[in-house]
Amino acid sequence: MQNLSRRSVLTLGAALGIAGAAAPSAAWGWSSAGSIAGTDTVTDPWGVWDDDTDPLLASLLENGQIPAVNTAFASWRRNGDALPAGVPADLTAWLQRHNKLPAWADQAKLARAAQFNKRMSMYLFLLYGLGSGIMSTVIPREARNVYWSEGGGDMKARAAKTFTYGYDLSAMDAFQPSGGFVVTSNKTRLTHAAVRHLLPQSAKWRAVTDDQDFIPISNGDILVTFHSLGTYVYGKLKQWGIRMSAAEEEAYLHQWQVALHLLGVRDDFIPASWAAAKQQSAYALTPIMGSTPEGVDLASILLNLVSQVDLGVTRGFQREFARYVLSDKIGDWLKLPRDYASRTLIEVGWPAYVAFREGLSPILPNSFSLFDRFVRGLAMLFLNNGTSPTYTPITIPTWNRPGT
Repeated sequence: MQNLSRRSVLTLGAALGIAGAAAPSAAWGWSSAGSIAGTDTVTDPWGVWDDDTDPLLASLLENGQIPAVNTAFASWRRNGDALPAGVPADLTAWLQRHNKLPAWADQAKLARAAQFNKRMSMYLFLLYGLGSGIMSTVIPREARNVYWSEGGGDMKARAAKTFTYGYDLSAMDAFQPSGGFVVTSNKTRLTHAAVRHLLPQSAKWRAVTDDQDFIPISNGDILVTFHSLGTYVYGKLKQWGIRMSAAEEEAYLHQWQVALHLLGVRDDFIPASWAAAKQQSAYALTPIMGSTPEGVDLASILLNLVSQVDLGVTRGFQREFARYVLSDKIGDWLKLPRDYASRTLIEVGWPAYVAFREGLSPILPNSFSLFDRFVRGLAMLFLNNGTSPTYTPITIPTWNRPGT
């Protein structure tokens, strides 16, 4: 599955996303000296998948065992739950290997991260929802993978499952026996392996993907998703002047380091510091973003889902806020209509609102209530798992988008 030689001849135009053909950069040059492994090697993560999981899922799919597995998984939710009964022996063996934290996980840091998530919840709801969620639609490979997979056929359900992952990660007991993030991560990792087996069977996906290996969701792709979430959110919090101690910053990163490991990312790819993460993000994420027909459609669907919830603001305000937290360049890629009156209010009011919440301003303008309603509405959307009032289980797919 090595593809370094193939990547070394990709054109700069493809790397920069010209004509919507964004692809990973020509050759991977990030050294693992900046990783938690600290080994100082250079390995292309777009040529690394999940050798311990992919053959298992291919077998389960080909033998028609996934529906029974999903049934068995339905009641398996908490980290401290017994492993689900009634699943194939090789899947049980896989769970025994992976349904646990890595040896290097630091419970003190994870507990501090939980407190940080609670304190930052307002900002996290906003940035994960209108920031990271919409950014995913301008990551061409991710947008195409989502669009042509089974989840792309029902984006409301797909969004609810994504919210389940984010909610479980942000919960106070995420990594404790009463929490659910380790279980959710295992289900997500198995889902990724299923998509790696199924999506190459889609002629429509094969016709548009830039992955000439025809194997989606590599370690590189997962790293890019991390940077559109953790690294992006961290950068925005810093940009907005949000107070964070060094210990909190380290804890927030550690949470994501554990999350990446649980998804099957090799330790030599996982950044050891925010400086290393930002360096990797600038190398791996920024150059590949671009517009695709799939991404434009997905963004429209996601923003319409948000609009179905009473956030106390207009659709124009929502779309302008997405532009504000991402950039007008991304907004133009996604063809988001403009609302200049809302933009003026956001540019003037949001920094003042943040300053007030951080205790830096003695004045509370009346317009602050608009931002309060907006963020609280986004929080309810998040807490209700993407407009679903009940827990939305992550299920392993058995096919691709209908009609593909």
